[in-house]
Amino acid sequence: MPDLGRETLALSGGAAEVVWRRSDRARRISLRIDARSGAVVVTLPPRSTKRAGMALLAANDGWVSRRLAALPISVIFAAGVSVPIDGIPHLIRHRPGDRGGAWVDPGVLWVAGDESFVRRRVTDCLKAEARRRLTALSWQKAAEAGLKPRRIMIKDTRSRWGSCAPDGTLSFSWRLVMAPPHVQAYVAAHEAAHLRHLNHGAEFWALVDRLCPGWRRASDWLREDGPGLLRIG
Repeated sequence: MPDLGRETLALSGGAAEVVWRRSDRARRISLRIDARSGAVVVTLPPRSTKRAGMALLAANDGWVSRRLAALPISVIFAAGVSVPIDGIPHLIRHRPGDRGGAWVDPGVLWVAGDESFVRRRVTDCLKAEARRRLTALSWQKAAEAGLKPRRIMIKDTRSRWGSCAPDGTLSFSWRLVMAPPHVQAYVAAHEAAHLRHLNHGAEFWALVDRLCPGWRRASDWLREDGPGLLRIG
């Protein structure tokens, strides 16, 4: 999906960054809010003009402004900042005289080395934690259904918490490691269920319900609090 450029436009709620994209698969002009960057993404079908996109943006000015105003504050990984792991706040503490990258203790995420490495090392640490936890959960949920994933990947996705490819590869957003354990378990169960049902039909949801009773609470959490995870890092 080619990026046609970015610009800052004045909306009723204030200045907003707008990203213009062209998609050969799009059937109509669409608007969405990129929770991670805080930008408005306007996607245009092959024959649609930017003027038509501007008209749709103007017609939905109020909705866009409200969604932007509702975004959580962006949090950058730095010493003294608190970051959730398993939904529990962990304070990032810098130890410049130590070696070893970054590691997790109860309530603390330690980072060694030069201060300029803090952000990257915290991210790498959380990705490693996500791989460990989500890999174990995925194998567990798949085994409960008598299934096996081909492989498990950890990614930095913008719109999906997890996915299942036709070849059996399961992929997850590393940011899930910041969510409570029951939310991680639900996403693992959801994608494991797709190993048998590559759809969202009744049989799929019945399997999800068997693998993760009470999954609706986790789904509600992702809908309400999930966007905030995209603003961290």
